[in-house]
Amino acid sequence: MQIGIYGSGTTESAAKNIKKILDDSGIKSFTMTKSKNLQADCIIVLGGDKGVRNYFHRTFDATLPVLGISEGESSGFLAQIDLREFSSYVNVLKKQKYTVEEIPRLGVKIDGKNVYPVLNDVAVFSSKSAMLMEHSLRVNGEEVWHDNSDGIIVSTPLGSSAYSMSAGGPVLFPDSAVFEIISVNSLDVTRRPIIVSNDSSIEVDDISARVHCEAVLDGLDRYKVNNTVECTQFFPPAKIIRLKKNSTAISALAKKVHLAEELLSMPPSSKLLLKTLEYEGALTQKDLANKTLLPDRTVRLALSHLLKKGYVKKKVSIRDARQKIYEISKIE
Repeated sequence: MQIGIYGSGTTESAAKNIKKILDDSGIKSFTMTKSKNLQADCIIVLGGDKGVRNYFHRTFDATLPVLGISEGESSGFLAQIDLREFSSYVNVLKKQKYTVEEIPRLGVKIDGKNVYPVLNDVAVFSSKSAMLMEHSLRVNGEEVWHDNSDGIIVSTPLGSSAYSMSAGGPVLFPDSAVFEIISVNSLDVTRRPIIVSNDSSIEVDDISARVHCEAVLDGLDRYKVNNTVECTQFFPPAKIIRLKKNSTAISALAKKVHLAEELLSMPPSSKLLLKTLEYEGALTQKDLANKTLLPDRTVRLALSHLLKKGYVKKKVSIRDARQKIYEISKIE
């Protein structure tokens, strides 16, 4: 058995720690780089959920199963194992007594040009917040609506518990063979999210606003949009290794649904911070202010609200003991 180790943006010591544990267990391994991409049976990806998304955004072999490992932050849906507990599960990995879950991906075209496939969602908004965007939605070539709203989100089942949920969309079970589409804060008060089969062709076109519009992929990268964004199911799906038997526990989704209900009455600033932490992972207060463009005082108040509710927790940074970082509380 041979395992590749991928750790974009992670500490070198974490990758060395993983390699030592594998070596001590008699498992061959190598660190993946652009110039070194040997044959492997599976890939270990460091950096939590964000690290796993980054891996699948790049051009590595997506047919191999991936084990996501977090580094001190709360485990997520893609990275369920923490670095500190990896040694307890290495024999399960060695004996290949794990399950592999297939996570659907969305292929995305912007103005006719392919960009990388997403695991969570593609969101189309005007480049300036709180400015209306006009668009048409077509599914399999048939127009579903022509709308004026803050924007539109096309989401996978995995992404349904992230940005889509905060915009009022339903939470989908991971094995649902569907995608969901949400028009965000539509001027049409009767507008509701819709669910379509995952073999559908989804087209958002006639996109216009007073400023240029952007497509945001998995909450990370922004691309300018002139007119059209197309979404279809992308093959192969992402393959995620599950070492824990309860990795897709119904209780986790139940807590997400409860959070969705509370989001309805939550201040917009708190929603934005939750979304940012969902995508970016653990951040300092300064990082949150920079990424959300919210005033420092607003960030402090929003964090205080989220801490009291138990949706966010504060801890000392493992890289700098003087810094406090914030992360989404672990879903049990």
